[in-house]
Amino acid sequence: MSADGDGAPYLPFEGGRFRLALGLMPLPWSQWLEIDRRLADDLAAKRALLDTRPREVFAALPEAAEAAAELLARLAAHLPQHHAELYRRAGDMLTNLATGERWDVARPGLHPLDLAGRLVQEDLCLMQGAGDAYRLVAASLCSPARWRLSDKLGHPLAEIHAPVAGYAAKLAAPVDRFFATLKAGRLVWRLNWGIVDDPAPFQPVAPPPKPVAAADAGERLWLRVERQTLQRLPATGAVVFTIRTYITRLDAAIGNRAAADLAGALRDMPEDSRRYKHIAPFAAPLLQWLDARSAP
Repeated sequence: MSADGDGAPYLPFEGGRFRLALGLMPLPWSQWLEIDRRLADDLAAKRALLDTRPREVFAALPEAAEAAAELLARLAAHLPQHHAELYRRAGDMLTNLATGERWDVARPGLHPLDLAGRLVQEDLCLMQGAGDAYRLVAASLCSPARWRLSDKLGHPLAEIHAPVAGYAAKLAAPVDRFFATLKAGRLVWRLNWGIVDDPAPFQPVAPPPKPVAAADAGERLWLRVERQTLQRLPATGAVVFTIRTYITRLDAAIGNRAAADLAGALRDMPEDSRRYKHIAPFAAPLLQWLDARSAP
């Protein structure tokens, strides 16, 4: 859930085309989670939200308990193995060296998914099969991109993604097929992106649009990228969906070549997708800024 001014780690619009596709790629287990120098700050921001707005950022249905415990155990084994410079484990005690926190992962005193979310910068969602559909049964969600957990909890994938422009026609069948056939032991990832006029990671609803001029679009707009991973837990069969959010001011994220690619992707983007992504109100000045940025 980082807001960063040091450059964007991902530019998903390279090539200048807009694609509404799953775009899943295999990922080594050592790269499941991305942990960086902002770990302590991001976890402090999570704690603040959990203290002040707990019902908005954490929820779990009763049937999620076993899957949440399995995910916590998986994290407690993965972090000391692949991020030993920041996490230490002795017996059931897991220590985060960046924050000084120590957790008993066998007897956490919290819902297992709540503790899991307090360990990493990613948001964590659990999906479980119900007949032919998968439902969202639990989530630790501190960086929602203009959706509310309370509106989605307990609902199947098709309903969760109903507002997404083009989802029903192009993505519903491939997504359902992927969830039905995903094998335990396989880890995949994808990227999602948007341009926003508010850099706050926690945005359950879209704020009123702010006027943006072409001259200052680079300072008034931000590239928001979600790095998403999916895997199936072997014991419970639940699907874990992680979301790592990167937010970078546009003038720090976009150089000459990237500006041309982003402009191409925006011109290629259908108008209903622009509206869904809340880009439509400032699309014209944004494109003017990008065209100037990409000029030789």
